[in-house]
Amino acid sequence: MYYLTRIFVVLVLSLIAFAVYVRLAPSNAEDWHVLPDGLEPGDGRSSAVRVVSDDGNTLTRLDTIIRDTSRTTVLAGSVDEGMITYVTRSALWGFPDYTTVARRDGRIVLYGRARFGKSDLGVNAKRMDGWLAQL
Repeated sequence: MYYLTRIFVVLVLSLIAFAVYVRLAPSNAEDWHVLPDGLEPGDGRSSAVRVVSDDGNTLTRLDTIIRDTSRTTVLAGSVDEGMITYVTRSALWGFPDYTTVARRDGRIVLYGRARFGKSDLGVNAKRMDGWLAQL
């Protein structure tokens, strides 16, 4: 019984340590405020890409919609720069997802990806589709 108690305590402490790390790990703009070339619209295992036409005001309107999303903050960039990266955290664990929105060749490209894990369970695609529906 003594060993089971110790194992249980170690597991609980490990879970707490992981939760703290997920919430407090720094988000470096140099790592996440990027928009790779060659992105194709669609859904990946831990990412999603959406592309919409830019009417000249689309990025401003999207920025307003995204900033109104709960648990979402700006990591880097601005509308004036033409590229913004947002961090949206999950409600329970605080897992960060990064979404970069940029003006490219008369279009707006949205690139959402998870920081942790091999799958985002479609959360980034659903979030971006919701933003575009409001647009």
